[in-house]
Amino acid sequence: MPNIALPRPRPNRRTGAAVPVVPTEPAAPEIIESAGLRWIHIESPRAADRDWLEEHFDFHPLDYEDVYSRNNRPKLDPYDDYVFIVLHFPIFEKSTSRMLTAELDLFMGPDYLITLPNIPLPPLTAMFERYREKDDLREATLSKGSGYLLYKIVDTCVDASFPMLRKMAVKLDRIEDDIFEGRSSEIVRDISEAKQEIINFRRIVRPQRAVLRDLERTKQRYLQEELEIYFDDISDAAERIWDTLENYKEVIEALESTNESVLSHRLNDSFRILTAASVVLLPLTLIASIFGMNVPVPGEGTESAFLAIILLMAVLLVVMVAYFRRRGWL
Repeated sequence: MPNIALPRPRPNRRTGAAVPVVPTEPAAPEIIESAGLRWIHIESPRAADRDWLEEHFDFHPLDYEDVYSRNNRPKLDPYDDYVFIVLHFPIFEKSTSRMLTAELDLFMGPDYLITLPNIPLPPLTAMFERYREKDDLREATLSKGSGYLLYKIVDTCVDASFPMLRKMAVKLDRIEDDIFEGRSSEIVRDISEAKQEIINFRRIVRPQRAVLRDLERTKQRYLQEELEIYFDDISDAAERIWDTLENYKEVIEALESTNESVLSHRLNDSFRILTAASVVLLPLTLIASIFGMNVPVPGEGTESAFLAIILLMAVLLVVMVAYFRRRGWL
């Protein structure tokens, strides 16, 4: 019987007792295969997944660094026997109401396609499950080669942006209605959140447009010329998304300006009313101050003089209010 070395127990630092070492299970990526083409899907890749990839594929070390590093820009690196692609897609996180960036790294060869999203990408996950469950759909797509499968994956992820854009359009319409319904002061936060979403969306889409155009022009033996029109369609969709975001940017800036104008107008109305009231009361205050001085005045100490002063103040008040209303100041 061969002598197999078992992992030695590791002593516990607190008690000194031996803690058994549990061997790490090898990574088992999800794979679907049909017509000689494999789709390998590794979600949120770990160190064990890198060991598996290095064992089965001979990719450039810099590509591995890009897969396991953060803040990569979208790019396309063609090699002699494979293509490495980095793409970014927006994801709306419902729990925090924030827009996140999902990075999708892809290795494409003549008989395989490897997808490595850094966080769960719902459109891609749903597509992988569909292809795993439906034999006819899997056979129809994978039989056309890795280039066509790449097109389907990128097209699915790009199209997932359009429902997000429609939700943003609904939010902008609601903000516009709230502004003209008298809730301007309450929607300042909504405008700020919508503006931040548009900025984040633009930050994701802007650098990716160039990568999609490069993908359209890439010529490999597994990216046939007839696929150029398919990737051109993806590039057109990305441009439509960008144009829509440009429109939304202008809309939210116009709504913000309109809301500030409405708030300023209401503030000016308040100041106008307060100023008019102060001016109306100013003569009455002057009369009361004159007859309230500690010096002898005509009619001092008589009831008729008091009634005459009150009548004068009332008449003056009515005249000034009528004049201000006629001029539209009240």
